[in-house]
Amino acid sequence: MSTAAVVQIAPKVGDAFFSQHCIDLISRSLGGQVIACSDDFFASAENLISQSPPIRREGVYVETGAWYDGWETRRHNPEPSDWVIAKVGASSGCITGIEIDTAFFNGNHAPAVSVEATFSPNKIPDANAFWTPILPKVSCGPSQRHLFQLETPTSDCYTHVRLQMYPDGGIARFRVYGNVIPVFPADLDIRLDLAHMYLGGLVVQCSNQHFGRKDNLILPGRGINMGDGWETARSREPGHVDWVIVKLGTKGYIDDILVDTNHFKGNYPKEVILEATDSPDHVPGPDCTWEIILPAHKLGPHMEHTFLDLENIATPKTHVRMIIVPDGGVKRLRICGRRAPL
Repeated sequence: MSTAAVVQIAPKVGDAFFSQHCIDLISRSLGGQVIACSDDFFASAENLISQSPPIRREGVYVETGAWYDGWETRRHNPEPSDWVIAKVGASSGCITGIEIDTAFFNGNHAPAVSVEATFSPNKIPDANAFWTPILPKVSCGPSQRHLFQLETPTSDCYTHVRLQMYPDGGIARFRVYGNVIPVFPADLDIRLDLAHMYLGGLVVQCSNQHFGRKDNLILPGRGINMGDGWETARSREPGHVDWVIVKLGTKGYIDDILVDTNHFKGNYPKEVILEATDSPDHVPGPDCTWEIILPAHKLGPHMEHTFLDLENIATPKTHVRMIIVPDGGVKRLRICGRRAPL
């Protein structure tokens, strides 16, 4: 199979596109794992899939040398490249883009990289695994983000990716943007979290994400602190509200909704309003009709709120909009229901 056609794009353009259409398939918060690497003498390969942006601690040294927030290998690699293999957090995914961030690696950055992917039922692909080229060998500059978009994304499913850097050096973060390939039960009556990332849910738009990213809302688990929830800036204008739109992994009938303010103790929203729609668009347009499924309801700090008595849910929906009044933080949003027939 030939290498997929890719184009390098500016970080601002990439952020706008990937944040609306994709997730980071190998993010640790999604369940991604670094499962093998050729070498990580100076800095652990585990750092590559951290969700947080890389940081610098100038003047800080550890036993092996200067501290770096990323993956750094020894000098003078006798092999053509160093490599790391990461496992997709969900069952599998199709790939849309790649990000290689060399933040704070300057003079010790990876001069060039390439990326391959494979589908394997094993946690660690065996020696017979076929690796499909995703990103051809490209040059990297020091301390900068390099974003690449597949010009013609394929529907091929992958479970693992392999990043190679030539010949050695350091990389701060590795992102693999794409979409989860969900595995649904055949029985349509089985209750599911229709918005969950593992089932193809996607947070497509929000009003603000100053302190915490919108995508955190549909991650597995309840998180470890306020940093892995969705949190907006403080508002100062009367009547202000913030909002977020979630595209369900599949069109479905909504039964109940859970809004979790775990870890948000002094900055949770005062109220929440929930709306839903059935739209063929990835992001519903301005002419879309939203139906209120939960009128304004008070929220409390650091707790799960389950809403059972919903309105306007007799027909299946594709998107849910959560409005928080006036601002604040929410850890998770669970939209429980059943798949609609295709």
